[in-house]
Amino acid sequence: MRYQELSGKEIVNLTDGKRLGLLGQTDLELDPKTGQIKSFIIPNYGLFGFKRDQTQVRINWDQIEKVGKDTIIIRKTEDQ
Repeated sequence: MRYQELSGKEIVNLTDGKRLGLLGQTDLELDPKTGQIKSFIIPNYGLFGFKRDQTQVRINWDQIEKVGKDTIIIRKTEDQ
């Protein structure tokens, strides 16, 4: 799957139903040898799209449950 196919999809955590952001407002961690996506790094945005602080959420590729037409469903608990 190419990044272009994922871009613009909303990321939702299946565990608590929380919306984490849109792919495209995230950074990617890539494997330098294979070019595969290892994880998404989502900054903490507040109201009006401004960064609130330096905290971020890391979503590993293996935490993705389903990639749908408009949404990426992940399963992430507090301790992950």
